[in-house]
Order: sequence, then structure tokens, then C-alpha cells
Amino acid sequence: MKGLVIKDTGSWYVVRHDDGTLHNCKIKGNLRLKGFRCTNPVAVGDIVTIEIKGDGTAFIRSIEERRNYIIRRASNLSKEFQIIASNIDQAVLVVTLANPVTNTTFIDRFLATAMAYNVPAVIAINKTDLLDSDDDKAYLDAVAGLYKSIGYEVLTLSTVTGQGIDSLRLSLAGKTSLLSGNSGVGKSSIINCLIPDAHVRVGDVSQSHHTGMHTTTFSEMLDLPGGGCIIDTPGVKGFGTIDFKKEEVAHYFPEIFSISEGCRFNNCTHTHEPGCAVLEAVENHYISESRYASYLSIITDDPDDKYRKAF
Repeated sequence: MKGLVIKDTGSWYVVRHDDGTLHNCKIKGNLRLKGFRCTNPVAVGDIVTIEIKGDGTAFIRSIEERRNYIIRRASNLSKEFQIIASNIDQAVLVVTLANPVTNTTFIDRFLATAMAYNVPAVIAINKTDLLDSDDDKAYLDAVAGLYKSIGYEVLTLSTVTGQGIDSLRLSLAGKTSLLSGNSGVGKSSIINCLIPDAHVRVGDVSQSHHTGMHTTTFSEMLDLPGGGCIIDTPGVKGFGTIDFKKEEVAHYFPEIFSISEGCRFNNCTHTHEPGCAVLEAVENHYISESRYASYLSIITDDPDDKYRKAF
């Protein structure tokens, strides 16, 4: 029997059959051995084959080939990566510019990973109601303008005023979308706006550290009233990339890749070479310094982004 994984608690999975029936499943021991260095061999969005025993217990026996997925470096050092979700039409990255502030390196690492794994990405800047000063509004315009100029869809949202919720609903319609971001950026509030009967618990932001506190503890697929679905995932603090070849990283930064065609050397790393069009573009502000710093942090495998402190 085949079905769709719609919930992952870390210890068991909920699989939905085509007829709508739900099965709580464990995974076969040998399936973990096929996990390919990942912490979770099964992810929400997977199409799986399940086996139901005579006593009613159900097991996931196999996973169909994924058409795409999003991964991140795992916090568990005994493994290498975590699959966040699979078989998705787009990834919506929820970010905030206040309470808490989303680091641009986090944004750029997420976007690069999405591009590397063939997942279109949308940026949703939430909590715009908190940006009430002229400087705040100018910064919002600058951040939104930067990513729009690169080619990303950028939405500005407020679950307090309702700004942008209809635009987000339109962007999600009929698609399977991953909803991701740091803890505290308001994913749960957004879901409650989109799906009023979801009643997702909303958390607070730590006043001492100005970071979000986890409210979602597992990944789950939720159906949208107008068609389509979203995959809600626990908030993450950092986004470590994995399996990126240094010479390919520029491909996942569209503006850097485009300008790199003008470099003198085909194997230019855009760090020190003479005749580097990218370095010239950064110096002349055609490429954002924050984006270039994010590029450097990936090719040097520097998740803390020490280069960004120089700008």
C-alpha cells in the first residue's frame, strides 16, 4: 500500500493513503541503513510503501524516488544532514527584520540550497507592523528590493494588520509549499491566518536574547482551504549547507553567476584573482556586500560568517 507522509514526529510517521485513511507508522530497521548520512531517512512529502501487520501495526518499507528536497547540515554531529521536506513545489522562507532579526547569511544559505536542489523559493518578510520608523521602512524597502532585483518573489506580511496575507494565499494556492524560517518569525501566526481551524500554538520571543522559542516540535503537512498544502517545520537557528562543491557555489547566487562570465579566468573563485568581474562588481556595489559575504562563508565552510563582520 502506498501513501504520502504528512507528519514526522521523530519517532513515528503519519502516512495518508489515497482514500484519506491515516496510518501511524514506524520504519523498518533496514530503511535506516539506507538513510545516506541523514538523520531522518523519511521526510514529510515522501511517497512511501507501507506494510500493515496482522496486529494492526504499520511499517514504512520503502520510499519512492524524490523529485526534489531541501536539506540542511544536521545539528547531530554523528550524521551529516537533515531532510527538511521533499517533493515540494516551492519553499517559502519566512524572515523578520525585527523581534527577532533574521541574519542575511541564513537567508542566502537557504536560497542557495533551494536553488541547488531545484526548489523555487519565495521570501516572506513578516512582522512589518513592527517597522514603524522611517529608518525601519527604508531598511525593509532595501532588503525587499535587493532580493527582488536578483529575481526572487518577495512578500511583505503582517498577521496583525493582515497586510500581504492574501498575496501569500495566492502564491500558495494549488501548490505544496515548505514553510521555513528561524524560530520566532511568526510561522505559526501565518498558518493560523491561512487555516483558521489549525489552532497552531504561537510562541514568544525571548526578551533577553531576542530570538524565537520553538513552538512547533515536528514537521507536518497541512491542507489549505483553497487547495494546495503547506509543510510546517520546527524553527531553525542556523542553516548549514552541505555537499556544495566550491567551484559550483557561484551558480547558486544568480547575480554572482551572471557577472562571473566577465572574469578573466574560467576557474575564478572570486576571492583574489586579477581580472575578477565579481570583485569589481562588489567594489562598485553592483553586487551586495552581504550577498558576497554569504558566498564567501559557504566556500570557506564558515557557518558563523566571520567575513560578514568586515562589512
